[in-house]
Amino acid sequence: MSASDPVELTGQLAIVTGSSRGIGRAIALELGRAGAKVVVNYLRNQEAAELLLAELPPGSLAVQADVSTQEGVDRLMAAAEAAGGASLLVNNAGVTRDGLMLRMSDEDWNEVIDTNLTSVFRMCRAAAQPMMQRRKGAIVNLTSISGIAGNPGQCNYSAAKAGIIAFSRSMAKELGRRNIRVNCVAPGFIDTDMTRALPGELVEGVQKMIPLRRLGKSEEVAPIVRFLLGPGAAYITAQTFVVDGGLS
Repeated sequence: MSASDPVELTGQLAIVTGSSRGIGRAIALELGRAGAKVVVNYLRNQEAAELLLAELPPGSLAVQADVSTQEGVDRLMAAAEAAGGASLLVNNAGVTRDGLMLRMSDEDWNEVIDTNLTSVFRMCRAAAQPMMQRRKGAIVNLTSISGIAGNPGQCNYSAAKAGIIAFSRSMAKELGRRNIRVNCVAPGFIDTDMTRALPGELVEGVQKMIPLRRLGKSEEVAPIVRFLLGPGAAYITAQTFVVDGGLS
């Protein structure tokens, strides 16, 4: 099958963390269109998760789990294994607690690091074990251009996202011999609930800096994730792909 084949992921199970809305939701739908069954992970919005589930292939399931905790990771992985085992993993869950570094509390630092970085480590550690046994797997970790270029007021977020890139490169080198690929996708300013919460003048200023002169859409991030999980990317690992309209 080619990378453009609409059913290139048929027969595979994909876990997408934080997939009840935004970029995660778009990724889940994209993988579903490619034939994959999807484990929809959500924290609070059960209704949104169930609505998404109705649009995915039979055999998909929704699992409430806080992936910033080991208990949540264990619950999510147990559900995936009971459904046949996941050969695909997308780590997308994330939060922001923005503020200048000098005023940032330990709580805001720890919450962002735990949710955005430590959860990726725990999910990858748990998912890699069955993937290694099957000698097959592909992982995509969502980072950000903030993890590449930095962003004032986001020391915690930028540190977490930069950590994901370095972690993913190292893990790719550890797992490559077991036929497991690990890559990152780094979105720029995408039109999501997170960016809609930003001051309007800030968003207008950012748009003027973007060569394409607009924010991206979640649906414009999802295809590169699908490609990296599919057969067309069989010789791609330890890479970071930027989707930011040319901003960086």
